[in-house]
Amino acid sequence: MTVTPPQDSRIAQLIDANLDRAREGLRVLEDWCRYNHENDEVVLKLKNFRHQIGHHHHDFYRNARATSRDKGLGLSHPSQKDRFSIEQIIIANAARIQEALRVIEEYSRSTDPPLAKICSEIRYELYELEINILNLILYSSRKNTLNLSNLYLITSYRKNEKEIIIKALKAGIKMVQYRCKRTADKEQYYQAKELASICKKFNALFIINDRVDLSLALNADGVHLGQEDIPTYVARELLGKDKLIGKSTHSIKEIRDAEEEGCDYLGVGPIFSSNTKKDLSPIGPDLVKEALTSTKLPFFAIGGINSDNLLQLKSKGVKRIAVSGAIMNSKSPSLETRKILGMMS
Repeated sequence: MTVTPPQDSRIAQLIDANLDRAREGLRVLEDWCRYNHENDEVVLKLKNFRHQIGHHHHDFYRNARATSRDKGLGLSHPSQKDRFSIEQIIIANAARIQEALRVIEEYSRSTDPPLAKICSEIRYELYELEINILNLILYSSRKNTLNLSNLYLITSYRKNEKEIIIKALKAGIKMVQYRCKRTADKEQYYQAKELASICKKFNALFIINDRVDLSLALNADGVHLGQEDIPTYVARELLGKDKLIGKSTHSIKEIRDAEEEGCDYLGVGPIFSSNTKKDLSPIGPDLVKEALTSTKLPFFAIGGINSDNLLQLKSKGVKRIAVSGAIMNSKSPSLETRKILGMMS
């Protein structure tokens, strides 16, 4: 296909300006993914987009550049000052790239068909890639909250369940798992929906026990699987890469298997006798010490843990615990939560 300089130098000038805009915006996205997510696939794709555009940035476009005569130079929109989050920066720059590519595509179609074609292809690919990058950011945020959480509350059916969860969240809990085996699916859905909304207000993670379908329906932060539940890889395919997947483990082999499966965190237990898991024999605190050297994943010791036996676990090096009855059955959920958090800090 023949490439010819535009007869009107103003067309060459605006194509040059938008080529620069597109490449600058791509670099903003690329650097975020490179330094914050280490996602080689996304980084290489963005880098490839930049180089493809650069390859078509011919000298006759650059020679038309007239920065000194650009009356729009230095102008900015007030909304640019309102970009406080990474998400806002990514969305703004993705839109900048897409708009620039559209302008180039329109004005180069007759004189530079290869450039118009590559801009069209990149623009359409970027629509999907933008969502992928935003999902990476969301996953990173969830992982950060997970890594900072040392107390994980697992719900159990109570008439005042909502009030207990609110008190625990106000006291400082940042991770809640909805676990309910007693009610019908419809009732579970509405219970979990209300708790999910509450957790969101407190910027706390909301995880669904066992039920991938319920997690999807509520757009929860993830799911926690047992050894007999749906395989991890299937849950990942259904939930996507931005959601957290935890798994209950009861031995070193199960811990290592869960890590290989790509789980984000583990539950290790039951450490002590537990009313929640009456059919499982306690593995004891010593296994936790071995688990510390067996996995790099964050894991929560779980099973019969309360403020009375917590120090025994801390002496083994435990940094994270999951509890249910210690808070759900407490006469003062707020005080008990603060007490345990204080002991864990």
